[in-house]
Amino acid sequence: MGYESIVYAVGDDHVATITLNRPDKLNAFNRVMLDEFVAAWTAVREDDGVHTVVVQGAGDRAFSAGLDVTDPRARAASTATVPFGQRDPGMSLGPKANRVWKPVVCAVHGTAGGGAFYWINESDIVICSDDAQFFDPHVTYGMTSALEPIGLRWRIPLGEALRWALMGLDERMTADRALQIGLVSEVVPRAQLAERAHQIAATIAAKPTVATQGTVRAIWESLDMGRTQALNTSLSYVQLGNAIGEQQVNRSNVERPTPRLR
Repeated sequence: MGYESIVYAVGDDHVATITLNRPDKLNAFNRVMLDEFVAAWTAVREDDGVHTVVVQGAGDRAFSAGLDVTDPRARAASTATVPFGQRDPGMSLGPKANRVWKPVVCAVHGTAGGGAFYWINESDIVICSDDAQFFDPHVTYGMTSALEPIGLRWRIPLGEALRWALMGLDERMTADRALQIGLVSEVVPRAQLAERAHQIAATIAAKPTVATQGTVRAIWESLDMGRTQALNTSLSYVQLGNAIGEQQVNRSNVERPTPRLR
């Protein structure tokens, strides 16, 4: 399908790239983008030719500024007038909310505010450029910040998530600080961001996709369990991914590259 607010492309290396394409609005998501991400994640999930995904933003200024407040339709994901019948609009954006277990690499540059964390929180690997800045504007505007920082709590220490949410527009987390606390796993020069994200995704895409999807699903679903339950359940993922309990690749045929140090 054709898209208006995003660019969706799949390469011969089995990497799908989804680019937030509203640079004039700092890639803020509107109703159109919400709907198009549901379609894009469906395409990713159902296309066996896609092994991994890169999510990135167009333009020079921002990965995403979050919700486009000029679009009232983006504020509600349903037409229900009763609060209990409504759902979080951001649920349309994240891969895990859309039952996608293919590894996702998120490449952040420039501004990443508020609702941008729907993508960041549900990505498997997050890297950023040295100009990246992370912040949450909700409390500054008198709005409770809950959905994004609760998702973020699974990625960084509690105190850091609280500081990020409570400081509002008065503080922005730098790329270096994001690296220190584990929000991102790598910081690269801005000019190298897209290439490095694709390189990581292609490296993963070259591996057996059943193994990578099973790994992603097992780890993410374990977050909803206690330790003992998670460990007891983990064997089922191994058996489902490879019922005969054997490796999918002959070790003697695997060329062993020199690991990249970081």
